[in-house]
Amino acid sequence: MDEIPLSVLFALLVVLLLLSGFFSSSETGLMSLNRYRLRHLVKHKHKGAMRATKLLETPDRLIGLILLGNNFVNVLASSITTIIALRLGGEAAIAIAAGLLTFVILIFSEVAPKTVAALYPEKIAFKAALIYTPLLKILYPLVWVINAFANTLLKCFGIKLDKRENENLSTEELRTVVNEAGALIPKRHQKMLLSILDLEKVTVEDIMVPRNEVSGIDLNADWNEIIDILKHSLHTRLPVYKEDINQIEGIIHIRNVLHLLAHDEFTREALLEEIRDPYFIPEATPLNTQLLNFQRQERRIGLVVDEYGDIQGMVTLEDILEEIVGEFTTDPSMLTKDIHPQADGSFLIDGSASIRDLNKMLHWTLPSDGPKTLNGLLTEYLESIPEPGTSVKITEHPVEIVQMQGNMIKTARIWPQLNQTDL
Repeated sequence: MDEIPLSVLFALLVVLLLLSGFFSSSETGLMSLNRYRLRHLVKHKHKGAMRATKLLETPDRLIGLILLGNNFVNVLASSITTIIALRLGGEAAIAIAAGLLTFVILIFSEVAPKTVAALYPEKIAFKAALIYTPLLKILYPLVWVINAFANTLLKCFGIKLDKRENENLSTEELRTVVNEAGALIPKRHQKMLLSILDLEKVTVEDIMVPRNEVSGIDLNADWNEIIDILKHSLHTRLPVYKEDINQIEGIIHIRNVLHLLAHDEFTREALLEEIRDPYFIPEATPLNTQLLNFQRQERRIGLVVDEYGDIQGMVTLEDILEEIVGEFTTDPSMLTKDIHPQADGSFLIDGSASIRDLNKMLHWTLPSDGPKTLNGLLTEYLESIPEPGTSVKITEHPVEIVQMQGNMIKTARIWPQLNQTDL
């Protein structure tokens, strides 16, 4: 070593520091890679991603290789620094040189490289993988020995090396990914994706058309009335029943009888021949399940039944799709037929209005995990049949009962949620 010029030692020290920075940055880069983006790039045959994936399949070997290289160059740099210090200032300079080396390694070989790698993991990791792939093959015996000792030590502490943490995303984690996507996913698409994730939280009972609002054909009705319903119906499919919807006969597709009407060949017998067997859905069925059931059963409409088999309402494929993409088959004016804004900022709302629709349209937070209608919510809250003029407050919304119809609330006045400054 005494024969080696100081200039060569300094140059060698700089090279070792650069190598230390390479090992530090590549370690951070490889471990910071987005695993899902990495899989995407592998599917598209990205060579850098494929090499990085291969290395990450055995993380213990990769980490062993990186630490072997990093510690080797750091120890060698320390030795060279000691030699340089002895030549320039004797033994008294060794402590100073050790302090300077620690500072230089910390800044230029650790903090700075790892920060860059954390910011640009793919650029660092994919280039490093090009070097590590052959290097791992060359140094495999040495790496294997190091890992064998390390793994034995871990087993002594009861750590199972073959059990890795599950990398699959939960629903809530996926929701966070979508929310954090920012400009990568348009806002409308984000809402659609979040709505798909919410399907499992919503049941068919939450979105069904209540039985008292279901339009259908009563076979016991006057024949001219039946024809008039078929000619002017806003729906393509209608339930067919006798007197009461619980006595359901089936579902009829209006398209199948239009040609009979056009040629004056439509009779009761022809109507009965076109009826398809009804399809029943338990009221607690989640929407994601029912969407698949509609697809498997090749159906677009179903009748919702309770635990006793009584029909509670009707739900269609379009109703579920609207939960994902928003309203697209209904006139917006029909959606607000139950809501009447007032000059004082309040809303006159029909008692049969859906709580979920009110929350969605007015951005309120009325409780929706119990009764499905405003009448049901107020009646449950009051625990009695209220009188007109009764006032309550639900989730900071002042509510006044305006009109009753029998035992049901016909109309209620609701004010927007109070702020603390309004109190």
